[in-house]
Amino acid sequence: MAKMEVKTSLLDDMIGVGDMVLLEPLNEDSFINNLKKRFDHNEVYTYIGSVVISINPYRSLPIYTPEKVEEYRNRNFYELSPHIFALADEAYRSLRDQDKDQCILITGESGAGKTEASKLVMSYVAAVCGKGAEVNQVKEQLLQSNPVLEAFGNAKTARNDNSSRFGKYMDIEFDFKGDPLGGVISNYLLEKSRVVKQPRGERNFHIFYQILSGASEEFLCKLKLERDFSRYNYLGLDSARVNGVDDASNFRTVRNAMQIVGFMDHETQSVFEVVAAVLKLGNIEFKPESRANGLDESKIKDKNELKEICELTGIDQSVLERAFSFRTVEAKQEKVSTTLNVAQAYYARDALAKNLYSRLFSWLVTRINESIKAQTKVRKKVMGVLDIYGFEIFEDNSFEQFIINYCNEKLQQIFIELTLKEEQEEYIREGIEWTHIEYFNNAIICDLIENNQTGILAMLDEECLRPGTVTDDTFLEKLNQVCATHQHFESRMSKCSRFLNDTSLPHSCFRIQHYAGKVMYQVEGFVDKNNDLLYRDLSQAMWKANHSLIKALFPEGNPAKINLKRPPTAGSQFKASVATLMKNLQNKNPNYIRCIKPNEKKAADIFNEALVCHQIRYLGLLENVRVRRAGYAFRQAYEPCLERYKMLCRQTWPHWRGPARAGVEVLFNELRIPEEEFSFGRSKIFIRNPRTLFKLEDLRKQRLEDLATLIEKIYRGWKCRTRFLLMKRCQIVIASWYRRYAQQKRYQKIKSSAITVQSYIRGWKARKLLRELKHLKRCNEAATVIAAYWHGTQARRELKRLKEEARRKHAVAVIWAYWLGLKVRREYRKFFRANAGRKIYEFTLQRIMQKYFLEMKNKMPSLSPIDKTWPARPYLFLDSTHKELKRIFHLWRCKKYRDQFTDQQKLIYEEKLEASELFKDKKALYPASVGQPFQGAYLEISENPKYKKLTDAVDEKIIIAEVVNKINRANGKAASRIFLLTKNNVLLADQKSGTIKSEVPLGDVTKVSMSSQNDGFFAVHLKEGSEAASKGDFLLSSNHLIEMATKLYRTTLSQTKQKLNIEISDEFLVQFKQEKVCVKFIQGSQKNGNIPTCKRKNNRLLEVAVP
Repeated sequence: MAKMEVKTSLLDDMIGVGDMVLLEPLNEDSFINNLKKRFDHNEVYTYIGSVVISINPYRSLPIYTPEKVEEYRNRNFYELSPHIFALADEAYRSLRDQDKDQCILITGESGAGKTEASKLVMSYVAAVCGKGAEVNQVKEQLLQSNPVLEAFGNAKTARNDNSSRFGKYMDIEFDFKGDPLGGVISNYLLEKSRVVKQPRGERNFHIFYQILSGASEEFLCKLKLERDFSRYNYLGLDSARVNGVDDASNFRTVRNAMQIVGFMDHETQSVFEVVAAVLKLGNIEFKPESRANGLDESKIKDKNELKEICELTGIDQSVLERAFSFRTVEAKQEKVSTTLNVAQAYYARDALAKNLYSRLFSWLVTRINESIKAQTKVRKKVMGVLDIYGFEIFEDNSFEQFIINYCNEKLQQIFIELTLKEEQEEYIREGIEWTHIEYFNNAIICDLIENNQTGILAMLDEECLRPGTVTDDTFLEKLNQVCATHQHFESRMSKCSRFLNDTSLPHSCFRIQHYAGKVMYQVEGFVDKNNDLLYRDLSQAMWKANHSLIKALFPEGNPAKINLKRPPTAGSQFKASVATLMKNLQNKNPNYIRCIKPNEKKAADIFNEALVCHQIRYLGLLENVRVRRAGYAFRQAYEPCLERYKMLCRQTWPHWRGPARAGVEVLFNELRIPEEEFSFGRSKIFIRNPRTLFKLEDLRKQRLEDLATLIEKIYRGWKCRTRFLLMKRCQIVIASWYRRYAQQKRYQKIKSSAITVQSYIRGWKARKLLRELKHLKRCNEAATVIAAYWHGTQARRELKRLKEEARRKHAVAVIWAYWLGLKVRREYRKFFRANAGRKIYEFTLQRIMQKYFLEMKNKMPSLSPIDKTWPARPYLFLDSTHKELKRIFHLWRCKKYRDQFTDQQKLIYEEKLEASELFKDKKALYPASVGQPFQGAYLEISENPKYKKLTDAVDEKIIIAEVVNKINRANGKAASRIFLLTKNNVLLADQKSGTIKSEVPLGDVTKVSMSSQNDGFFAVHLKEGSEAASKGDFLLSSNHLIEMATKLYRTTLSQTKQKLNIEISDEFLVQFKQEKVCVKFIQGSQKNGNIPTCKRKNNRLLEVAVP
């Protein structure tokens, strides 16, 4: 559909007939042809009034996009093309706006698309209802419950790759605003026989294949499973893989869905453990054995599978093994234990597997209900969605098909009743006379099955409870006796079959004439499946399991709650469930979706008319159309009817000012439609025959063509006139612009000529003025030059006169000076000769000193304090001066060198100077330490998390931190310790843990002793009587002895104001506890390398060998 095209009715651009009520002529062939025509054009939805027919396309169609959701949102049901969204929107708006509880009934046979239809309904409702974090969580949980139930309740069948093998009814609860609050799910009759046996070409439930395909190797190992399908007897191998189905991906989807719904991790694990146990039960095999009394009994062939099952479920192996081999029967106070033969053991195994899986599925439904139920207790509106198995007719029909078809009979009955009821209520509501409609009432078939005295289910229960030998044949005999005269029951022994020519009906079968056709049922297995018997020994064994989930699934196994009353049969339970369902549906407004399967190949674009015809018959769709058309085929509210057809009458076109009903009456009178073809209701117009509607549509179509022609004519005239007016306006604008342009050009030309004339006149005047100025300037310059020459001449004459006068005066002065000099020399000649020697000496000495200092300036040494060079002395008399200059220069350059130091460098050199004073020429180790800088912190204690405890304990600044060796007092062996020196204490700590071993205040340190040799041993002497001296003095060894002793000396002097005694001797005494030990240093051999060794010679002597 084009972007701007908007449909206003399902009659617009209709392919075939969108509503079967309007089909003409109405017969089976035209019905099928109309469906086929629409199917070929990808129109998979068709209406029968308010009922939606859905044909499975077996492929994805682009009609479920978010844009489609918005298109159908809040639109009238008949406003757009038939679609499942239209029905979902109608139901949701009725629930929200009219406060009517709704139910959506989805029926059809297996493979017709019922499950997908229910998903589409739920997804549409989720998309159009309210938003918000809490609402979105509820919607997500409701939607994610589907993958979980599909995995555990769906399987591949011959007709459908994702067939629901259980019935599901979900009540979605809404608040007054239409926002979802929660939901409740009911399940009906899981096909648990599929767990142990599947027909050829079909699979077991999806979850078994999903676990084996998608679980990790580690997870499979925990469940004691292997990935190979052929290892398990309960899995059919001929169709284990399904084309287009990714079991591994689906397994991840299921696990994610379980998490979203609210399953805890341990609950998910427990569920998969139960599934694994069911899978492994099929691998248990039995062998016959004979007892001494002649009775047959069975034994398990391979107990490994049994052992793994017991490990999974927490059951004692002997208890479960006995439950497979014996059966205990209780009657009042008596207990009788009998052995099970091989056939009975296999029956017990399969019964346990079926019950275990069936109860697990019921537990899953209950657990999901706990998560998705509404949390508030306010009044709720409810929308029910029923997705239940369709009518089934197979080659071999058994108890399951009988129960399923019974449910469909009940649904057909309520469908007819509610459809007629809805039709009748609408006629009464609109004031239209109601005429009785004849239709087939299948109540007689329902009564045949569910009658409490003579119904087939009642007789089956009676036969199961009867004492004595009970078989399927006895049940069939009873049916022949009771139902022989019933017109819808047939068997080889019944009265109705005596006149039949059909000899294909076997003796072990009976046939029921259902509304959808005749179905033949095999009585084999009816009694056993109805009994659904599980031996009490197995129930008790399951209850004894340590597995919490399995124990909860078998409450009847509790010995304290033994109930000898026989449990209800499967038939009676299902009958009660169906009755509850019917009662629930009758209290709600129904909406129907009839699903049809187009072919058996599950292929797209194939329409099998025979198969579709069969489904149309048993769904009663033609009968539904006839019921709908028995009164009036079409009805529509007055407003949309008038809006659609108002162009057919001059009085109503283009606008009708009065009431809509009056406008419709005027319209129909103008068109001269016979009165018997329509009736006026209170809010709707009712049209009896579809031909009348199609006549209106044809007239409307013709009128629309006329209107289109008129509109086109008016539009073309308007377009031409608009174009003419536009051209006229453009001509005026262009003319005005041209005139302005011409005037501008003329003005520019005149302006340019005026400027040219002005420029010529101004140039002539300027040149004339310039000539006058130049003449005046030449006159002035000539006068100035003459005056300058004259002034120059005068000046040169005056200068010559002045120079002559100055020469004369200078000559007089020179002559006078020479005369005075001559007089002085004559007078003082005798005095000069007496003082000449001293004057010459002083002058010579001054010249020598001047030369000495100039030479010293050029020969000065470098500014390095360690530079010993100095220029040679040139003269002997300058010896003391030369030495003093050298001393002053050295002091000056030392000061210059010291001024470059930072405070930290000054401190280091002070320590180095202190070390020199203490150890130079006294300790052989000193020269090697001169070139090594004093670092102090050799361990990065604050940055190492290993010493965090030590860092927290020491709150003072650490002056030195280094690893030392503490000499053991007993044997002389060394142990690593961390040596810490702070402002007030000396600390020794364990190197590995950082624990403080000793803490000595600096005031308690009296002396430090060491040898004069090249070793790192030193003793720290403590004050006698102090707390730290209780264990004696410390004998330590360090690689930085000079630095440690120097810093300890300076720190002690700074804190106590007393000098620490540093004793350097090759033999000194050390106080160890209560005794004094002599430490003696000797020259050792080189066999230990350059490492000093310490040995305890006796109680009084500790000898240190220094290499």
